[in-house]
Amino acid sequence: LSETIKVLNDDDALDLFKKTLPSPDTSLMQLTSATSSQRTAALNAIRVAQRHVPREQRTSLDLLALSLSGKGSTKGFEKVIKMCDDMVEMLKKEQVDDDNKKEYCNTQLDMTEDKLKALDRAISDEEAAIASAEEGLAALGEELKALEAGIKSLDKSVGEATEQRKAENVEYKELMASDSAAKQLLEFAKNRLNKFYNPKLYKPPAEQELSAEDQIFVNNGGTPPPTEAPGGIAGTGVTAFVQIKQHSTLKDAPAPPPATWSAYQSKSEEHNGVTAMMDLLIKDLDKEMTEAETEEKEGQKDYEALMSDSAAKRAADTKALTEKSSAKAEMEGELQSHEESHAAAVSELMATEKYMQSLHAECDWLLQYFDVRKQARADEVDSLNRAKAVLNGADYSLLQEKQSSSSSSSPGFLERRK
Repeated sequence: LSETIKVLNDDDALDLFKKTLPSPDTSLMQLTSATSSQRTAALNAIRVAQRHVPREQRTSLDLLALSLSGKGSTKGFEKVIKMCDDMVEMLKKEQVDDDNKKEYCNTQLDMTEDKLKALDRAISDEEAAIASAEEGLAALGEELKALEAGIKSLDKSVGEATEQRKAENVEYKELMASDSAAKQLLEFAKNRLNKFYNPKLYKPPAEQELSAEDQIFVNNGGTPPPTEAPGGIAGTGVTAFVQIKQHSTLKDAPAPPPATWSAYQSKSEEHNGVTAMMDLLIKDLDKEMTEAETEEKEGQKDYEALMSDSAAKRAADTKALTEKSSAKAEMEGELQSHEESHAAAVSELMATEKYMQSLHAECDWLLQYFDVRKQARADEVDSLNRAKAVLNGADYSLLQEKQSSSSSSSPGFLERRK
């Protein structure tokens, strides 16, 4: 026994015990018992925390458990307590990060959802505007076609009316020339009859007007130059007989002479009958010419009114055509703008939907398990705090034990002798 005490109280042994044991005033059995009890309590608290944490997230707790269960845990718990403090700080930081991420996710999800709704409305509005513009363009196209067709039809009608007016005017002039020639021929024949049957009513032809030279020649006793034979129909000087003949074929044939025509035997009676018949024909010609002249004036008046109205209508249609063409061009520009806006909105909608998918992939798990993770983290912090409290209590107990041992009169067996 004396040799054993001598070995244990050797200076080298005491230095070794001082390095390896917490207090030289504490007996080896008391130190081992107190440390083991506190270590077990702390390890139990860590085990509780491990059960609330997923396997992939409890590496730090496993390290703490390993530190508490290892052989070196009898040296003191300062390192373990420091690890507990670090883990608590880390868990608090993780919770703050989760709180910020949750706020970020909720904000971004709400903003993105509002943006999707706004883009849906914008796309719907653009589609309605495109449909309206297309309907408007179709209507304007039909109106433009109708105006163009109307102008072409009006031009055609004006051309036909002009040709008709020209033909009527030519016919009028031919009729007037023919009737005038027929009237002159009847008057000529009537005058010739008067020369034989009623000389008082005979009108001699106008004397030939001599030139100044011929007049001087005649005044000096010369013979006047021969009078040229009148041309025209049968030397009467009346022309357009052919026209008269062609026109007369279109009229009704004159009525046959009365049944008593052969009864008129005397020259005077024959002359009066023929003259009356000529007067009747001349009267018919005058009537026909008057009617033709009236019809010509009315036709020309109607034609001029038609031309005036057609010109006004064409000007109005041309103006409307120009305005509608301008409106169509403007509407086509609006349609192109709406189509571009629609395409941009659709592209932005697709990008926003893709972003929303990424937000869900990033945030759904966090939002779904946020409360569970928060509670688990709080339980883990509580377990760590309890373990830390146990470990702090262990050091505090050892301190009390050291103080009580130092006040004792008998030193421990490992105490160095004076």
